[in-house]
Amino acid sequence: MGKNQHVVKNNDGWSVRGENNSKATSNHTTQKEAIERAREIAKNQKSEVVIHGRDGKIRDKDSYGNDPNPPKDKKH
Repeated sequence: MGKNQHVVKNNDGWSVRGENNSKATSNHTTQKEAIERAREIAKNQKSEVVIHGRDGKIRDKDSYGNDPNPPKDKKH
C-alpha cells in the first residue's frame, strides 16, 4: 500500500502531498483539480485520499486500497 495523498490549501491554491512528504506532489488552482489528481495517485498506489478544508481540518476521506474492514459508506 502506498502513501496516503493529502489535498491541502497552499498560498496559490491547492496541493496534493504524499503523507509525511515535505514537498507537494502537484499544485492546482482549484480544490476539485487537486482532488482529481490525488484520486488518480491513490488508485495507482492503493491508498487513501485525505481532503482538508481551507482551515486545515480533515473534511473527507476516500479509500482506494484493499481495506479488510471497509466502513459502510453513507456518501455514495
